[in-house]
Amino acid sequence: MTKQVTNENINDKGHLLIGGCDAVDLANQFGTPLVVYDVAKIRSQIRKFKAVFEQSNVDYAVCYASKAFANTAMYQLVNQEQGHIDVVSGGEMQMALHAGFPASKMSFHGNNKSSDELKMALEKHVGVIMLDNFHEINLLGNLLNDMNTTCDVMLRITPGISAHTHEFIQTGQTDSKFGFDLESGQAEQAFKKVKANERMNLLGIHAHIGSQVFELKGFEMAASKLVDLAAEWKQKFDYETKVINVGGGFGIRYTDEDEPLKPEAFVKNIVETIKARTKATGIKMPAVWIEPGRSIVGNAGYNLYRIGSRKDVPGIKSYVSVDGGMGDNIRPMLYDAEYEAVMADQPLRKPIENVHLVGKYCESGDVLIKDQPLPETKPGDVIVMLDTGAYGYSMASNYNLNPKPAIVFVENGKPQIVTRRQNYDDLYELDNPLN
Repeated sequence: MTKQVTNENINDKGHLLIGGCDAVDLANQFGTPLVVYDVAKIRSQIRKFKAVFEQSNVDYAVCYASKAFANTAMYQLVNQEQGHIDVVSGGEMQMALHAGFPASKMSFHGNNKSSDELKMALEKHVGVIMLDNFHEINLLGNLLNDMNTTCDVMLRITPGISAHTHEFIQTGQTDSKFGFDLESGQAEQAFKKVKANERMNLLGIHAHIGSQVFELKGFEMAASKLVDLAAEWKQKFDYETKVINVGGGFGIRYTDEDEPLKPEAFVKNIVETIKARTKATGIKMPAVWIEPGRSIVGNAGYNLYRIGSRKDVPGIKSYVSVDGGMGDNIRPMLYDAEYEAVMADQPLRKPIENVHLVGKYCESGDVLIKDQPLPETKPGDVIVMLDTGAYGYSMASNYNLNPKPAIVFVENGKPQIVTRRQNYDDLYELDNPLN
């Protein structure tokens, strides 16, 4: 029994409530597998981040890292909360524009932006382009000349900090595909190159040390290094850094073993670190930007499945299969990510066994949760994986030619389909038959 489900989110039938909606009813109404988001949780977390900055009396931007989860409704929701976004592809940029999101509040990231993507960003007047490498500086410079225009940019710095997280989602260490290395002098070379181009307006500097980070120390070190770099450039080049962007990566709770700080506590510490360091170095306090993704949507998401077959291996393990799996949540297979699940109609029922909760995909590794405690189950029962809001649907695939699930937003007890379920016709709509 997980600590994440309490009597507060159980209705009078004993069923799990998500955003005031009965999870069993959601599965019956919209089918399974189904992705559900509790909109109130998303709004609440964005507001908590903003409150930290307001209380600290600093200029800021809360930029939702939309790679964690993006669809039209999500971009509209962030816009309703007066947030910014970061995008990492032309597709994310186009979807945000389609949703009516202001281009001026977009940051465009990526380590290999194409010429077409950069041209699109310039044509749509995206707020800031995050420069990641020397090739990109040259590419953007040529486009600015060809289009006779200007743009705001920031430099992504690799600060030489290894976050304590899975190696695939560390990004701040020196040996990384991202950003300009600080120790080798690449960052200063990039600074000089950008400042020499009158068409580029350098707003400031950015770093992102990794994802699902639980410790404050890495963020403190990154913030301090960025301030020290800003102070160095002020002294050497009389350049005033207007923005320091510390990225995101604030860890969230997936299982009862996880004990992260509240996401806003990370931000409070970062702001205090930057304030103290700017005072010590004598430079002007810059605006502070953050780029949370997982910490905004992770705990707000749920995956609903129906149980199907079961296999019992005497003396070894029982396997309980559901109608989804690695096609809608590949994180357990990719990162060894851990989740917890409860039965939709009896989330507080005492478990009687531990099982492997597995998917329907033709892969032995399609295991969603190892050793999941469950009460007695039967085919057709609805099971709910908790805290699946980040990097589940955004990494979803049509592996085995399974359609992607529908997405439902729930708020104040009212559900709304915001992404329809794929059907079989969708699977070959891009195909052309042989002549």
